[in-house]
Amino acid sequence: MIKSRQISEKILVIGGASLDTLTINSTDYSSAGGAGLYTALAAAKSGVEVTLFSPFPDPMPKRLENVTSIVHWIGPTVTPDKMPGFHIVQEENNTIYKQSFFGAEETLSPNDLPNDLSDFELIHVVPLGHTSRQLTFIQACKDRGAKCISAGTGKPLIKDNPHLIHTVINESDYFFMNDEEANALFSSNIEIKTDSGKCLFITKGRQGSSVYLGDHEIKINPAPSIMLDPTGAGDTFCGATLAHLVIGKHPAMAAMNASVLSAEMIQGIGPEKLFSQSPPPNIKSDIRVIVNHEQIQKTADLISGLKDEKPFDFVTSSLPSINHPLTVDYFFVTTLQQFSFWSTKNGRYHLPLIDTIGGEELKGAFYLFMAYTKLLNSDPDYFSPERQANSTMDEMKKLFCSDDGKDVMPAIEMHLQIAQRYGKTMLELGWTPQSILHEAQHSSTPLKSLLSMLDHLGGYGEDPLRKKSSLLAMILNNRPETYFKFGNNELLPPIIDYHCMRSNLRMGLIDVVDNTLHQKLVNRDLINEADEWAVRYAAYKAVDYLPGLSGRSMATVDEYFFFSRKRCPEMTEPDCSNCSADPVCAHRKELFQPVIRTDFY
Repeated sequence: MIKSRQISEKILVIGGASLDTLTINSTDYSSAGGAGLYTALAAAKSGVEVTLFSPFPDPMPKRLENVTSIVHWIGPTVTPDKMPGFHIVQEENNTIYKQSFFGAEETLSPNDLPNDLSDFELIHVVPLGHTSRQLTFIQACKDRGAKCISAGTGKPLIKDNPHLIHTVINESDYFFMNDEEANALFSSNIEIKTDSGKCLFITKGRQGSSVYLGDHEIKINPAPSIMLDPTGAGDTFCGATLAHLVIGKHPAMAAMNASVLSAEMIQGIGPEKLFSQSPPPNIKSDIRVIVNHEQIQKTADLISGLKDEKPFDFVTSSLPSINHPLTVDYFFVTTLQQFSFWSTKNGRYHLPLIDTIGGEELKGAFYLFMAYTKLLNSDPDYFSPERQANSTMDEMKKLFCSDDGKDVMPAIEMHLQIAQRYGKTMLELGWTPQSILHEAQHSSTPLKSLLSMLDHLGGYGEDPLRKKSSLLAMILNNRPETYFKFGNNELLPPIIDYHCMRSNLRMGLIDVVDNTLHQKLVNRDLINEADEWAVRYAAYKAVDYLPGLSGRSMATVDEYFFFSRKRCPEMTEPDCSNCSADPVCAHRKELFQPVIRTDFY
């Protein structure tokens, strides 16, 4: 997480609070309700400042009394009898609307909106009963300076005019629907996608949810829960997701946090859990891998005492010279490709990439850096988005060829796909590395802005933990030219690659308590995504503690773990006697990083 909260993130939710009757297990309950209300309360509970625009009842009904202590409520004043109201029956996993009264919401007008909406980081517009009205509000918000638009829909609206729903999607930066609505709107899963720069969220009940960035799907597992009342679950998911997005989280991490809050909310009646003063629940960690706080503190104390340890400045013979005119373009392209430098044999880790290129024997990242550095003079145009989008396999093989003519890059097909995806989205968005940095640097929260923009770039945005995005930000910040500066109090997220995970495992910052997973790591077996996430997310949380406990920057912490590959290598016995970590290390030398083919790291 980007820990910068001096500036309060503000969200405006347009649409409905209502006075509902909920029938749960044949018992009637009077409840607050409304898509707008659930969305607003969930966003507020997730840590942002929320304004709700909807009809405002005077006098305030008892069911709604607590709302104004949680959100700022604006809108035309109406008598309570004009407030929307619904009778919702939850019956055998079905939601039935027995009565629907839209009341004053049907006459809610964009003319009642504040003239200037530029103070809000994001504006969410609920369906409002008619898609055409929703579009009218979206346009009015844009006319009033809206920075970012979110919207949702409902199945009846899709049946009425599916083409108009697509227009709403096109006009929105973020869009929410459930799987039933998605099935009604798209003919197949293959069709589900968004334009570059936009994001689509689809909730799937007990099957979790999916996040679509362009045509890339990220599946989110459901949070465990015992359901009492599912009313408002989708809106709660929407509000919490939006809150975490404006705080600065990756869309997938935002959805994970939202899933946990939704799972908690459905254990109560209506929005009662959202009215609670308790803090929002956190993402549940995989119990098979746990964070060892004692070892984290020991490691923090160690790093704190290493006064000569400092961030790597990314200046070597393998990298562009200082003030080279293509340095920024170079690092955007090369950081994109920092993944999968190893081969497999018989379902197990085999060898890391080590070979001679440019007259030097280099390993992994620095082999790749040298390959691209050779192009700086011979083919500088290769770093343009156009050339990346149109990269060919022949070009890629020539690029990564060793001095003796061998094709040494593992998973070269993935490297080609990543280059093409990056170039394609850059062109579609009309971005260049320079324009991205300029826009981010001129925001009040440059690091948050940069990482959020990279979430929409092919090759960067697919990783929920943003390894490559954070690495790029660190490189551009650490280079002597200081191509990018973080904002006040902005802290870099952890950069979790396999060297970092191997160090975390061997030093004991994380403990693998599941015997089956432990043995897979010892064997260096290829593992599945769930196994890998259990280790990687635990390492992410462990490393995230270290800057605060050590008083050293995340860049310094990253340098310590990255260069641990020399102290605690992959293929040879660790040299413990000459390792600074020896006094605090758990010496679990048998453990190995997760072995999985990914383009994240």
